[in-house]
Amino acid sequence: MTPRTPSSGSDPKQPAEAAGPERTGAGQPPAAPAKKAVKKTAAKTAKKTAEKPVPAKKATAEQTAAAKKAAAKKATVKKAAEKAPAKTATKKTAAENVTAKKTVTEKTVAKKAVAKKAVAKKAVAKKATATRAPARPAPAAEATATGQEVGPEIPATAVALSQEDRDRLVAGTHHDPHSVLGAHRVPGGVAFRAFRPYALGVSVVAGDRRADLRHDGDGFFSGALPLADVPAYRLLVAYEGTVVETEDAYGFLPTLGELDLHLIGEGRHEELWRALGAHPTVHQGVSGTRFAVWAPNARGVRVAGTFNFWDGTGHPMRSLGGTGVWELFVPGIGEGELYKFDITRPDGSHTLRADPLARRTEVPPATSSVIHSSRHEWGDEEWLARRAERPAHEAPFSVYEVHLPSWRPGLTYRQLAEQLPAYVKDLGFTHVELMPVAEHPFGGSWGYQVTGFYAPTARLGDPDDFKYLVDALHRAGIGVIMDWVPAHFPRDAWALAEFDGRPLYEHSDPLRAAHPDWGTLEFDFGRREVRNFLVANALYWCEEFHIDGLRVDAVASMLYLDYSREPGQWTPNEHGGRENLDAVAFLQEMNATVYRRVPGVVTVAEESTAWDGVTRATHHRGPSGFGGLGFGLKWNMGWMHDSLQYMSHDPIHRKYHHGEMTFSMVYAYSENYVLPISHDEVVHGKGSLVSKMPGDWWQQRANLRAYLAYMWSHPGKQLLFMGQEFAQGAEWSETRGPDWWLLDPNYGAAADHRGVLDLVRDLNSVYRASPALWTRDVHPDGFEWITGDSADDNVFAFLRRDADGTPLLAVSHFAPVVRPDYRIGVPDDVPAWLEVLNTDAARYGGSDVVHPDPVKPEPQHRHGRPASIRLTLPPLATVWLRPA
Repeated sequence: MTPRTPSSGSDPKQPAEAAGPERTGAGQPPAAPAKKAVKKTAAKTAKKTAEKPVPAKKATAEQTAAAKKAAAKKATVKKAAEKAPAKTATKKTAAENVTAKKTVTEKTVAKKAVAKKAVAKKAVAKKATATRAPARPAPAAEATATGQEVGPEIPATAVALSQEDRDRLVAGTHHDPHSVLGAHRVPGGVAFRAFRPYALGVSVVAGDRRADLRHDGDGFFSGALPLADVPAYRLLVAYEGTVVETEDAYGFLPTLGELDLHLIGEGRHEELWRALGAHPTVHQGVSGTRFAVWAPNARGVRVAGTFNFWDGTGHPMRSLGGTGVWELFVPGIGEGELYKFDITRPDGSHTLRADPLARRTEVPPATSSVIHSSRHEWGDEEWLARRAERPAHEAPFSVYEVHLPSWRPGLTYRQLAEQLPAYVKDLGFTHVELMPVAEHPFGGSWGYQVTGFYAPTARLGDPDDFKYLVDALHRAGIGVIMDWVPAHFPRDAWALAEFDGRPLYEHSDPLRAAHPDWGTLEFDFGRREVRNFLVANALYWCEEFHIDGLRVDAVASMLYLDYSREPGQWTPNEHGGRENLDAVAFLQEMNATVYRRVPGVVTVAEESTAWDGVTRATHHRGPSGFGGLGFGLKWNMGWMHDSLQYMSHDPIHRKYHHGEMTFSMVYAYSENYVLPISHDEVVHGKGSLVSKMPGDWWQQRANLRAYLAYMWSHPGKQLLFMGQEFAQGAEWSETRGPDWWLLDPNYGAAADHRGVLDLVRDLNSVYRASPALWTRDVHPDGFEWITGDSADDNVFAFLRRDADGTPLLAVSHFAPVVRPDYRIGVPDDVPAWLEVLNTDAARYGGSDVVHPDPVKPEPQHRHGRPASIRLTLPPLATVWLRPA
């Protein structure tokens, strides 16, 4: 991982930090109640109601100017309003709502109104003497839906919003806008209230009735119909030049149920992504998008996006109980709209934040969330059905690590799906491991500083495109492991840091929150909602994207309170120790939940210390008193460091470092290990894998070939980073990727690089066909030293055995000389041995010291065994033999 500077991203057109805009007619009192109307017939009632002017009230100079300007367009607006047909009480289907748009969308109208605002502000803000002619309220209904007559007079004081509610809605601090906006029963009928900034007028259509609402200033409109019950209704919103008909967002019940809220409150919602975030849906028969976000410290939350031109004033969300969840269903919007949450902090200031559970994002450096609905149809049923047949630690497990943006720079997910599966399958790897694909603002972090934990990076396509890639890999018989980063997150002001104005996802103690190495913030693993966010995220990738494994990054930094901290910079746990008990509990919960819900998935820990029980079951306590962390596999960082250190020495000095290669077997069965030659070993001046090898051109490649075969035969699974499979000479760069030109036949040394590539292909082929190399990886009876102390000869020889005891003999010779007739002790129950792999073969670029014929044991003691074979050891080579 690399440190990074915060990313600013792109700002929306109207950031929420800006002060709230002035509204036309702000601060004017509601008009006095009008006279009673005479009872009419149903038909006359509808007609008269549609023709009524807005009820009388005093106007400011601003309003007078606006009224004069609007008078010239009165006929146009009135005509457009009359064209809008009265709707029945039945709700539309999702498809009908998408198509039932007026001539101009509400977004376009709102944009014009924003432009008008600058002109309106120039008017003198003083009371005008002129008043409009008094208007009559809507006449009483002839009969309600239940057949009950209702009196016509409804006092204006029972309809208009209180000044307190108005102020809170304008400021974005109202916790329950649905309680005051929308339709509500009042004495004498039903009151309708709307908050539509920039609108010229709002009318209510309920069945065959229509009533114009009074403009109360600040974008608030109110009115009443003499009905016994709240009807099904729609709003006609008049803007300059058009009228938009829409459902009222404040006429809907909450989209989250009691069970969702209970589970969120308990921190146990294992499908959190289905509850929070933005979801296109049909709610109460109406299509739209439901929004929900956890922001317990917020004084108010609003939704801002392209559908309201980044002014969330008219879309306040409601707080649901004491869970800290805010919710709103917005009708008529769907997939592809950009959005963020406008959060009012405890101090009253505003911050515009990307959705923590956004399933799609803009392409960086833009930072908005995107409403998304998946349409991918999976074709990997066969793969999923058989991936759980055998545990990962008892199966062949050979991993090709890939940084998707640079493997073939410029390719999208779908283009990668046409090339990556074929390449990996040809080389015989069982899995790919993808460096983090979750959205991140800075490409130089390689994805290890995540801002969009639920969204694949938009750099390469949308979420369905990423599903297409995973699907293609599965159909090619290749498993997909994904790097997952639950340890920390960046400080970008539009993301998770102090999300609702106070520490929320990060720890409240600054010493616990700040990561000392990467300039990031550590998650507060002790907060149940934060643990829920991360555990659900692990499940999300496995269940929604069919990921077969999670390699968890930076586990050591999570486990220790004093990680990279000096004395005085950390506080011991309740027992006086350095262990982060909250992180331990989180990792145990994550692993137990993933293994319970998703059979066949494996979790892998990148853990660089000797923590006891990383791959032990969570319910089994070890000597330290802790239960196991519950991982399936663990990266063997000790083997990687020691073996590379040995290989970097000149062969003449290697005898003094022989123990660096044998020490790994002292602890080989303490955990279930992966042997990683990862991206971390070929960046930041470390050079590529082949460049670590001593000697001339030929010796470097011979050393590399011998080392790779030693790695493949050593107990544990294998992981190799891209580019190392063909001995790339330069270290990896995320902007350039592998040097594929080295394999071009026109390049003079291409044969040497192709030789290493051919070796990797054969290593995987023989490996997968040899159960002795993988069935007993985690069992001591699967390994047996022949000689581990031949330091003067630079020779290592051992047996690997499968479950039935069938052996494979591996001999590695790390000296640049040929050793003829070298005796190696072998079991006396094998009549002959056949060479199945030799890294010195000519086809790999070696000197071709090979053994084409079976090798028979002789009854001569060697290495403590009654029989031995004579081999001519090739220079800098590894040889594998199996019973003939």
